[in-house]
Amino acid sequence: MSDLDEVVRERRCTRMFLPDKPVPRDLLDEALELAMRAPSNSNIQPWRLFLATDARRDRLVAALLERASGGFPSTVGIPDSYAPLRRELGALVYGAMGIARDDREGRHVAQLRNFEFFRAPVAGVVCMHRDLGPADSVAVGMFLQTLVLALTARGLASCVQVSVAHFPDVLRERLGIPDELVILCGLAIGYADPAFAANRLRVPRNPVTANVVFLAD
Repeated sequence: MSDLDEVVRERRCTRMFLPDKPVPRDLLDEALELAMRAPSNSNIQPWRLFLATDARRDRLVAALLERASGGFPSTVGIPDSYAPLRRELGALVYGAMGIARDDREGRHVAQLRNFEFFRAPVAGVVCMHRDLGPADSVAVGMFLQTLVLALTARGLASCVQVSVAHFPDVLRERLGIPDELVILCGLAIGYADPAFAANRLRVPRNPVTANVVFLAD
């Protein structure tokens, strides 16, 4: 097994970080330098990433929690054929946290942690120019995947988050994100809390044949 194989298998979505263990800037810079090597159409490098730490991160979290306290936004809809995978993931994640299906309060507390970036010391927001299209969003995804793998290789944990993107006005105000950028997702970076059981969760994947079609004459 190559080092890349090991890193890919080790990467996972971390849902609780050690808030008092800062991320060394040199490790973050190394991972970002590697991520900048991601391919893109015409080399336009469409990804834009805003990272907040320390007091700026704390103010962002406070604003998100205040907004989320008024109710969570509706989950982005997916076709019915994909719903079983979402339900399976929810059961696995909440089960690993010891939260029963009918425990509304427990689920509410767990959901709020999304807007704390799971207490990670580095809170990120991934963006792309509003005039770009699907091919360019693919490039942003490749940048993001390269980044989280580079972080994993350096002993850092991460979680790509869709939830915080539902409050774009808060993100724009607190991070100075200009209007011409579309907010795609959030990104939590830090060190995983080893005592949090859900951080040890291994989420299953489809067999290759469920997603890939091989064609030959």
